[in-house]
Parts: sequence; structure tokens; C-alpha cells
Amino acid sequence: MSEASTYQTLRGHLGTLRLAAAAEALPAELERASAEKLSHTAFLERLLAKEVEATLARRQTSLARFACLPSPSRISDFDFSAQPSVDQALVRELASLRFLEDATNILLIGPPGVGKTMLAVGLGWAAVEAGYRVHYTTASDLAARCHKAALEGRWASVMHFYAGPRLLIVDEVGYLPLAGEAAAALFQVVTRRYLKGSIALTTNLGVSSWGKIFDDPMVAAAMLDRLLHHSVVFNINGDSYRMRAHRARAEATRRAVAP
Repeated sequence: MSEASTYQTLRGHLGTLRLAAAAEALPAELERASAEKLSHTAFLERLLAKEVEATLARRQTSLARFACLPSPSRISDFDFSAQPSVDQALVRELASLRFLEDATNILLIGPPGVGKTMLAVGLGWAAVEAGYRVHYTTASDLAARCHKAALEGRWASVMHFYAGPRLLIVDEVGYLPLAGEAAAALFQVVTRRYLKGSIALTTNLGVSSWGKIFDDPMVAAAMLDRLLHHSVVFNINGDSYRMRAHRARAEATRRAVAP
């Protein structure tokens, strides 16, 4: 078999095995192997490394798409000096993702604009980049999706969906009341994930005020019991990031127009 024929056969093998990145890199890697007088083993390692790199990149893209994180914020973007009530050492420890190993939950409690969502999303990106399945949803979107699934007879499948990710981020609990089916949906999600997968939950109401969110105090108590059993709780106080930015812009404008 001629060298050209062998090359085409090898390309065919790579195509059959769906190793597209390796097939694309083959000509360059053959030239490199010849120039550097690489062994067959070294050449094969370099060629397969191209395929592994492409596979990992595709996996990361898939994980990021599934996560539906609403911003690119990372933990490194968080301004701890602006929110001294946030324990920076604890956040850094959580960013190691060891909390995922025992399905620890994270509750971020505080008024609007203090960085609750930013911290949750930052931990979400850390988990995605480490190869974990993550999914972000607001509490109202979760309730709406579960309601639609119930009408279509897909309640079990939507519960399976929310039980699946290693980290589920549920944002904005408490901004809108959750009654009846909506409360049941969130309760079922929390119950199915209990001791199996972590939840990062943001809320503007302290745990003692959760009776205002749900029309059934027993549901609220049962949900909190599961969430708090293995949990890290942040009570964040301080000014809103958006209000600080607004004041900074206003001050800059004032200085610009001042005589």
C-alpha cells in the first residue's frame, strides 16, 4: 500500500470513528512528527490530544448552554470590599466546590442589589468550568415550567430534569408569592434533591419570613428543614451595587458640569 493510500485509509478510519479534530490535525501532525523525528507513540499521543482537547471544549460549551447562567460573572468579579458582611474566605472555600461532594446547600439572603445572584452565578461558573452540570432558574420560571408540565402530563419528567444537575441555582425566591401548585413545585424540587444535589438559593426574605412567600406555613417549614439541614447561609447587608453605581454616575456628571 502506498503512503498516499495509507494516509487516505487513516483519514477514513478517523472519520468512521468520528474523530473529526484528529482527522483535521492529521496532516500537520504528520509533518511535525517527520520534522521532529517523533516515535509512533509520541505521534499518536499528540494526535489524540487534539481530539481530547476538542471533546473537552465541546463538553464545556454544552455545559455552559445547559446551565443558562444569566451573566458571565465570576467569583473574582465580586467586590468584597463593597460588601464586608460577606465572608470572603468562606466564599473562596465554596469556590473549591467541595460543598458539592456532600450536597450542601447555599442560601444567600439579603435585600435587592447586594450581590446574591452574582455570588450564586459565580459559583455556577466555577462548577461548569470544573465539568459539573449546573442549571440556573428563577423561582417564578421554575413554577411556570412545572405548571406547563403538569398541564401536559409531564410532571415526572420536569421533576427529573430539576433533580439532575449537580448544582441547581434558584434565584429570586420571595420576590413573588408562591402559592398552591407553585409552592408544591418548589417543595418537590427541594425534596427530590435533598442529600443528593446542591441548591444555591437567593432570597430577599430571611428564613423567619418565609411564611410570607408560601400560603402554607407547613410547606415553608418542611422546605426550610431540608434546605438548612446541610447548608451554608449568607446574610448579606449593605448598599445595592446598582444604587452605588447610580450615585457614582451622578457624582461624575455633577463634576463634569460644575464650573
